[in-house]
Amino acid sequence: MKAEVRFRYEIPEGYAPVYVNGAHGGVSPRGEIIIHFYHERPPLPVSITHEITPAGTIGREIAQEPDEPGNTLSRAVDAGVILSYENAKNFHHWLGEKVKEMEALEKARTAFVQGAHNDGFGVTH
Repeated sequence: MKAEVRFRYEIPEGYAPVYVNGAHGGVSPRGEIIIHFYHERPPLPVSITHEITPAGTIGREIAQEPDEPGNTLSRAVDAGVILSYENAKNFHHWLGEKVKEMEALEKARTAFVQGAHNDGFGVTH
């Protein structure tokens, strides 16, 4: 019989995955890799002002503060991780495998869509 180990996942009550579209980080003085994950978006105004219509409802926006957000983007840092060198290598390998899986799925999807268009048959529901 082969030796084996089973891992049990413990998910805390407040667990909430977050969307990220970027990362910033580097190597710490202790040789660990630090990654700060963020999502990038235009900044929100501090406040906006709307006119009140004659009917007493909220009308069109007439001002916002600051007046011009300019060419600034906001990077909201949602989560961060610290990895040892060995764990970073393992994570790199695991992530590379997931990218390969996604590439294979995308290739199959593209072939299916192209085949559906080329043979005159397609999904109609």
